[in-house]
Amino acid sequence: MRRWHLLSLVLVLLVTAVSLIAYKVRVLGYPLTPNEEVEGWIVEARLSFEPTGAALKAELAIPLDPPGYVLLDENFVSRGYGLQTEERGDRRMALWSTRRPSGHQTLYYRATVARSDEEREPQPAPPLDQAPEYEELEGEAVQAILDEVRSKSADIATFASILVRVLASPAPDNNVQLLLPNPASRDELARTAIRVLAGARIPARMVQGIRLADGASGLRTEPWLEVNNGDDWIPIDPGDGARGYPDDFLVWWRGGDAPYAVDPARGAELRFSVTRTLEPALEMVTRQAQLAESPVMAYSLSTLPVDVQNVYRALLLIPIGVLLIVFMRNVVGIQTFGTFMPVLIALAFRETDLMSGAILFSVIVALGLAVRFYLEHLKLLLVPRLAVVVIVVILLMLLVSMLSYRMQFDIGLSVALFPMVIMAMTIERISIVWEEHGAGDAIRQSIGSLLVAVACYLVMFQPRVDHFVFVFPEVLLVVLALALLLGRYTGYRLSELLRFRAFAGAGRP
Repeated sequence: MRRWHLLSLVLVLLVTAVSLIAYKVRVLGYPLTPNEEVEGWIVEARLSFEPTGAALKAELAIPLDPPGYVLLDENFVSRGYGLQTEERGDRRMALWSTRRPSGHQTLYYRATVARSDEEREPQPAPPLDQAPEYEELEGEAVQAILDEVRSKSADIATFASILVRVLASPAPDNNVQLLLPNPASRDELARTAIRVLAGARIPARMVQGIRLADGASGLRTEPWLEVNNGDDWIPIDPGDGARGYPDDFLVWWRGGDAPYAVDPARGAELRFSVTRTLEPALEMVTRQAQLAESPVMAYSLSTLPVDVQNVYRALLLIPIGVLLIVFMRNVVGIQTFGTFMPVLIALAFRETDLMSGAILFSVIVALGLAVRFYLEHLKLLLVPRLAVVVIVVILLMLLVSMLSYRMQFDIGLSVALFPMVIMAMTIERISIVWEEHGAGDAIRQSIGSLLVAVACYLVMFQPRVDHFVFVFPEVLLVVLALALLLGRYTGYRLSELLRFRAFAGAGRP
């Protein structure tokens, strides 16, 4: 019964950890490796004008929930201007104001966007109550076009696509020629399609956006068409009737009027520049999850202050080292001083480097051990003796640091980062084992502790392990499950198989 209880607990821990990791990777897009990068775009809008009066107000439409993209960051550059933003229906506006502008003025808005596969909530719109008023000939042409399109369509989406193709035909009929010049621009096609669709009580609106091309400057917006089928808005290319936005199209604002207004001023002009950028995948995904208000982000380490994140980045690696120690002791059979001392020494190695840290640790322990044997002749009590060892260890650290500095060996300055109390206890433990079991056992356990500390350092601070544990701390549930399983291991240690190999050979015929 106890065995099944343990196995059930291990299974629950494993399933929970794997489920959380899979959700983060597949749904939120968290990277599995530390060096992954994702594509982002920096889009800059530049509004320039010449003031013609005193107090000035300027408005600029800025992105609001663009389909297929997520807005990660935005900046405004406008020295001497007051700034605020507000939402007006399906628009978002930046509002600048100043009292005494002088000379040519330029206002900047910069947005960082990235592609997003997150599904947007549907935005249904009720059908129009009544058709617009057309002039007599215009009304007859609109009705003839609607009758032709209605006979060839199956739903609102196909109706709008066919209508656009009829309007954009290179050889338009008389009805189309009455409504549009030949050739017609995309803007004229979109506006005419909206007006004709209104005759069929179908809501439609114009959308303005830009193409994301690396290094592009001086861009102007490109008009697009959106038609509502009662469930959501369907994008349609006003040039050929194709449905859906291109992958490189960023919706900037919705509406047929100008995206900016400056009063009083003249010569207002809006231009866009685009730059492609590669950003760390973890940073990008974290910002996307925060904007999407994912419930996982409420308990994510990335929401903590940076200094606290740095603390937990090291603490979360300790269970990995502890599991390795359990494996090395119970399965391999390497003897160490204590259970956690090698992990703490590995943490100290992180602040120096592996080779220098191992040398410095060995030197200080050896010198401290010599002092400990000298103290044995003074017949001190246990607690005072430990206090003396701690004081001596600190003095040795100071001495090594000073000598390292004089010899221009900067690595020695990091010796103070070693856990001095642990080192003092290690020195005390080595001396006791030396006295009770001999020098062989003491040296063997010292070497084993140092080897395990090196192994912990190599595993814990491998960049992929460091990244994976910090991004997916639920992997510690897997570590916990493995530790529980190792706790029931009662088989032979590998060192015992090597030690008693002669008996195995003796039993053969």
